Amino acid sequence: MTPKSPAPFAPKYGQMLGPEANGILVLEEFTLDPAEARKEQSGFRAALASVALTMRRLLAFRLLIAVVAIANLPLFLLSSGWEIYAISLAVVVAVHAAVSWLNRHEPRLRQRRMLELHLHRERSANYRKVRDAVKYVIDTPARMNEQLYLELLAAKRVALHLAQGTVALLDTSDDAAWKVRIIRELPKAA
Repeated sequence: MTPKSPAPFAPKYGQMLGPEANGILVLEEFTLDPAEARKEQSGFRAALASVALTMRRLLAFRLLIAVVAIANLPLFLLSSGWEIYAISLAVVVAVHAAVSWLNRHEPRLRQRRMLELHLHRERSANYRKVRDAVKYVIDTPARMNEQLYLELLAAKRVALHLAQGTVALLDTSDDAAWKVRIIRELPKAA
């Protein structure tokens, strides 16, 4: 009997690969609570949408102030009469007050929304597991991107590239506990 030569290994991202797989190194393995993950997914999306909505509203308010200020100039220059000057002066004062208010309150509004997002992240045990695995295993920045966590939950068995050659795989075959493996494909010697 002749031993069969092993077939060349081509990793297929999206499948759970065992640690004995040729050229694949499992860096970290942990489980997520599926019920919590499903609940948190909508919460994270809502928190991210809230931050984005606040930023869009502030930008729209700044644009409105700019349009009013620019539209006031022709009104002031092309008209005669003291009523128009009074209206124009009132618009200038209103624009100045609005810009002053916005400059004073915008950082607070932004900080409040970011704090809500931070508290949502810190309440999530699943998020902390993924963040800590990413932070300590593959040496990425200390604060993990929320989008990676959401993509990992949404992708099911699809791999996400975290760094060069490093991939996170989510195995959802067990409804009681989802397994996450962070693996790295080792380059083969030429």
